Amino acid sequence: MENEDYIDLIEDDAPADEQGMYEHFRFVADKGQQLLRVDKFLVQRLEKSSRNRVQQAAEAGCILVNGKPVKSNYRVKPLDVVSVVMDRPRYELEILPENIPLDIVYEDAHVLVVNKPAGLVVHPGHGNYSGTLVNALAWHFKDNPDYDVNDPRMGLVHRIDKDTSGLLVVAKTPDAKTNLGRQFFEKTTRREYIAVLWGVPEPKDGTVVGHVGRNPKDRLQMAVFPDGSQGKHAVTHYSVLEDLGYVSVVRCRLETGRTHQIRVHMKHIGHPLLSDARYGGDEILRGERTAKYKQFVENCFKLCPRQALHARTLGFVHPETGEEMFFESEIPSDMTALIERWRSYAETKGL
Repeated sequence: MENEDYIDLIEDDAPADEQGMYEHFRFVADKGQQLLRVDKFLVQRLEKSSRNRVQQAAEAGCILVNGKPVKSNYRVKPLDVVSVVMDRPRYELEILPENIPLDIVYEDAHVLVVNKPAGLVVHPGHGNYSGTLVNALAWHFKDNPDYDVNDPRMGLVHRIDKDTSGLLVVAKTPDAKTNLGRQFFEKTTRREYIAVLWGVPEPKDGTVVGHVGRNPKDRLQMAVFPDGSQGKHAVTHYSVLEDLGYVSVVRCRLETGRTHQIRVHMKHIGHPLLSDARYGGDEILRGERTAKYKQFVENCFKLCPRQALHARTLGFVHPETGEEMFFESEIPSDMTALIERWRSYAETKGL
């Protein structure tokens, strides 16, 4: 397996509860353990951690007992397995600052919003220990004594795929991370994507509901399980913005944030994203059989050689001021050129 393939599976838009929890600490209660609140239990075992911080982590769904989230007043019993999970994997090596350009959309003392380009891995790991967004953040914060890029209590709150572009929010303090994590957990954030799909979905405004989980036949893919037998509940709302005949420009709003959710949901309804090699979108799925058309499509794939997906909109409540924050980023040049190319083709053909 290529390292970037594995990274691509874990670098997605979702907090820990939705997309894949990464265990940072695990404790097994003794046989003689007396009933004790889990917040007190953890404070006794975690260095540099306060009871308030543990309680906040519990509110964000990051404290598990026997694999299930619990509140801070849960009483630990003998042989309970208590885990602390976070929204990113443990870093195997210290993160080194690298002077990688950042497109900063907004920054204050509590949060940072960045516009990630396609092709940039978010978190280091599994052979990709440099050249990531986290390395870039380490450089950006290198003169800030209050920000430790290796501290899991701060940093990126959610993720998007390596080859997806768009907006991400970074928490600069532990309190901001806990607050924003709770907003993602409670699904009160606003996340909208722009995608280019093969074909035109019917109806043009709809909702895809279907559990998303690992594909048992190909672990590099996710799959939809409509019967709910596997995976986790997932909901994607979509609206066709532009009908271009053989393809369409669609807005997708995430209600949940599972791994590859938009990509696999759109494939499930028969409309894979253009150039999405993992889900079959790099094949000609609509249109003519002529050599000229085939060449046109191949040129389109070269124009945008990654899944045509952009995280355009991000909204959340500021963790400190309570102000509603809303950000939009322009569709990147490769997707813009792709859309223009199809728009011209549709006009020429009268589609």
